[in-house]
Amino acid sequence: MSKGPLLPRMSAKPPFSVEAPNQTPVEGETLARRHPISKDEILSRPHDAPEVSTVYELVRNAAAKYGNAKCMGSRKLVHTHQETKKIKKIVDGEEVEVDKNWTFFELSPYEYITFTEYEQLVLQLGSGLRKLGLEKNDRVHIFAATSQQWLAMSHGAGSQTMPIVTAYDTLGEEGLRHSMVATKAKAIFLDPHLLPTLTNVLGDAKEVKFVIWNNVHKVNEAHVEKLKASYPDVTILSFDDLRKLGEENPVDPVPPTPEDLFGIMYTSGSTGTPKGVPLKHRNVVAAVAGVTVVVGPYIGPGDGLLTYLPLAHILEFVFENASLHWGSTMGYGNPKTLSDNSVRNCNGDIKEFKPSVLVGVPAVWETVKKGIIAKVNAGSPVVRSLFWGALALKEKLLANGLPGSGVLDAIVFKKIKEATGGRMKLCMNGGGPISKDTQKFISMAICPMIHGYGLTESTAMGCLQNPLEWTTESLGCMPASVEIKLVDFADAGYFATNKPNPQGEIWLRGPSILEEYYENPKETAEAVTADGWFKTGDIGEWDKNGHLKIIDRKKNLVKTLNGEYIALEKLESIYRSATVVANICVYADSSKTKPVAIIVPAEPALKNLAKSIGVKGESIEELVHDKKLQHAVLAELQAAGRAGGLSGIEIIEGAVMSDEEWTPQNGLVTAAQKLNRKGILAKFQKDVDDAYAHK
Repeated sequence: MSKGPLLPRMSAKPPFSVEAPNQTPVEGETLARRHPISKDEILSRPHDAPEVSTVYELVRNAAAKYGNAKCMGSRKLVHTHQETKKIKKIVDGEEVEVDKNWTFFELSPYEYITFTEYEQLVLQLGSGLRKLGLEKNDRVHIFAATSQQWLAMSHGAGSQTMPIVTAYDTLGEEGLRHSMVATKAKAIFLDPHLLPTLTNVLGDAKEVKFVIWNNVHKVNEAHVEKLKASYPDVTILSFDDLRKLGEENPVDPVPPTPEDLFGIMYTSGSTGTPKGVPLKHRNVVAAVAGVTVVVGPYIGPGDGLLTYLPLAHILEFVFENASLHWGSTMGYGNPKTLSDNSVRNCNGDIKEFKPSVLVGVPAVWETVKKGIIAKVNAGSPVVRSLFWGALALKEKLLANGLPGSGVLDAIVFKKIKEATGGRMKLCMNGGGPISKDTQKFISMAICPMIHGYGLTESTAMGCLQNPLEWTTESLGCMPASVEIKLVDFADAGYFATNKPNPQGEIWLRGPSILEEYYENPKETAEAVTADGWFKTGDIGEWDKNGHLKIIDRKKNLVKTLNGEYIALEKLESIYRSATVVANICVYADSSKTKPVAIIVPAEPALKNLAKSIGVKGESIEELVHDKKLQHAVLAELQAAGRAGGLSGIEIIEGAVMSDEEWTPQNGLVTAAQKLNRKGILAKFQKDVDDAYAHK
């Protein structure tokens, strides 16, 4: 464990990655680079626990090492509060008043179990599955939101060498049907509100004989009765019933080998049918080994990790398994109850749990940043100038290695730090690019923000920034379980020989990389080479420090009318920093010279902007159709683009505002919160055409 606070500055000395030895140069490629610790041999097991070769051994090892320390905690739902307010909305060009319902949650304090108790729970679940009649290699489907029960089911199945199959809890019937039928799962664990979805799918998923529901949530008996009536040969029981069954009928574990399948994880499928990624025990262990080298020195016993992202997402899945290995305490939260805004008579998850480490996606960090700025702007002119002055001074002091930033933390940023529990020492952004401004802002006001980059196919391995190599200019270097090379992508002018920095498509190889997609030889042949390199589809660049930057994605490069490529994700990360943006999709038409943006506006910022230009309106639904406000929003976005250093052809020429949030339920984002570009364009096509016509 490191001593003293982590600071947002680069204190380690480059180079941070090195060329692997004994390579023969290949034209059109850079030489493969590795983490300096794994220069001669890529890690496949944790350097601090080489005896751990499977996920089952990882859990047993953590229990033996950390025993009665707090392993994980959860909260119970005490009460749901409903509030109804009237809002104005434009329907068919007419202004009408409609009722809008808000839900607020009342939660208990955190209740914890120890590492020893967690291991016992895992073994009981494994025994319970065996008692039901499942055997080695039978598959257990998990279709639920993140919780300690989710993780325990995965480890319980793993203790008997039963692979899990994961699907996002927000996946509709089609996605669930595909993953259940394709993998021939025998049992499914799910949250009770998803029973109706399952009932509609079971007619096709004929292998399923056991349905286990998560009794942390209340079950609707009518849903249970309907499922029983429709499928009388299917056994339905609760998570607790399964645990008791195992407790009363204990059997020995069936320990897996490193080559056994741990699970099949389905990608969230932003284009087409989700692909199944088979991950072996050794893939997951190698991923934990890789990240432990980079952040293991800074996270350990005594640290609290708030866990709330979808466990069906590889980033969260590896993070939670690594947390067990590090001996830190996990606190389960929910995206709906993270802040105090969405709860009643209790603290939100962040304030209640007081994490020291927090992982988030760009949308989470933009919300945090905008919340802080709104509070600062609500203060007096003295408070505002003190805050912004202190932020600029802290950045200057740290950049020049001068003392004094701790004094600013104690005086100016104390209240902001308290809003996130007061213990935060490190946060990480994953799941997509974030603007430099936001990374810098969070790092200075709360604690250093590092980046993570990876894919399901690489068991989340790609890049992970070491806190001592902190920078806003790159992602950092690779974990110790992968090597990376860049390969020419001639269409867009990205070459390994480019000066000053080599550029190209990022290829990954190592023990955490998939061997093949599940029953999909065509996709496997396109993505995985004969010698084990996985082609990510992302375009990268090596910088002078040996760090990797992602500069584009092959799929999101659009050639505009003037023949130049525009990188949509890069533009979105910059425009997202505008205070008026809650979410954004940039669209570029190949028959036009410039892009347009479709945004979900941030309600408080939109109302403030409306007020400042004399536009009246109470609700988002009313405001988004106002032409004067639309022009003002476009001007804000264009200013953010110029401030972010975008070139003329990257500055949007139109902005469309959505009057509803984009959710997996309405199909406008995937379960992993990635944009469904096709779906968004289809919904807003008329508005996009108007934006181009009225430029």
